[in-house]
Amino acid sequence: MTSRERVMGAVNRTGYDRIPVKHEGTPEIDHMLMDYFGLANHEQLLCVLGSDFRYVEPVYIGPKLQTFPDGSIEGYFGERYKYAEFEGGKYLEASYLPYAGIETLDALDRSHFPSANWFDYSAIRPQCEKLAEQGVAICCGTAGDMDFINSIARCRGTEQVLIDLIEDNEVYLAIMEARFEFFYEQHRRMLEAAGGLMDFAHVGDDLGNQTGPMISPELFERHFAAKYKKYFYMVHSYGARSKMHMCGCVNAFLPRLIELGLDVYDVVQPTTPAMDIAVLHEKYGSKLIFCGTVCVQSTIAFGTPADIEREVKRRLELFKDGGLFIGPTHAIQVGSPLENILTLYRTAGSLTEKEDIGDDIRAIQGAADEGKISLSKLF
Repeated sequence: MTSRERVMGAVNRTGYDRIPVKHEGTPEIDHMLMDYFGLANHEQLLCVLGSDFRYVEPVYIGPKLQTFPDGSIEGYFGERYKYAEFEGGKYLEASYLPYAGIETLDALDRSHFPSANWFDYSAIRPQCEKLAEQGVAICCGTAGDMDFINSIARCRGTEQVLIDLIEDNEVYLAIMEARFEFFYEQHRRMLEAAGGLMDFAHVGDDLGNQTGPMISPELFERHFAAKYKKYFYMVHSYGARSKMHMCGCVNAFLPRLIELGLDVYDVVQPTTPAMDIAVLHEKYGSKLIFCGTVCVQSTIAFGTPADIEREVKRRLELFKDGGLFIGPTHAIQVGSPLENILTLYRTAGSLTEKEDIGDDIRAIQGAADEGKISLSKLF
């Protein structure tokens, strides 16, 4: 089977040669893996791990995004990001919040609101055609697209955003509407340019925390439901499937999201009994496709290879005919043992072992510059 055939076998629950795989790791983890296998780029790594998905992006042609003297970089909404370093790695974190403290619409600077016109979509079709020849499943968008809580918090502050949702704050609502219109139109143009070759469109919102919902179902209904319904309908109108990243415990939102048109629930963080994959499979396995599910906070980071093997085999048994794209619950984090990562993909049946890597894989040229930060993955 090709990767796309395998993925569609999972989507349609008609079976496959092996379970589909979606890899995600921090840059440090991916470089560790590339060093171990002697690989030169990220595309080679995805081939070796057997990741069945690839993403396409439009070309940014908008106003220059600034880099500031302190090393911070500008986001699409005027926010800034700077690396926070820790032992073994670093993350970009918001360092300037342009809408913090703004309380009236008159004071809201809309000049920083981005436009879908800031992108050139002419490269989408050629990208899709090339990936279709390779036989992979093709996606647009990322986990950070839409993102009405996290990403607006990077412009306004997390506490303020949660207060805004309760109070129906007009400033927050204006920013949220601008964010929705931007990503809705950007994704629509990507899907249109793809001409039917796009398989999935990806958005995200962290509706949960470690133990429960971040907001109430009532707030979700009041502020978000109509927007996601419109987005999912648009995605389906182009023949693609909707995919939504949600960290945390979000089981309370799943019935409504299914009604609104969600197809794929991405990452599935199993941190409470109600979020266990067997429980979710029993309740929603005929209505949702799951993606991820192997925990980066516990099993991958602190378990043993035997723990990894047991968890993967449990999923293989639950999803014999489809319904799951297996992978980590987020980017695999710095400090995760190499053998645990290899065991994940080895047990899934996707890994090309080190001694079996041939010249064909080593010859693959990755499209991404390893030192480049993709803005769409941040903002």
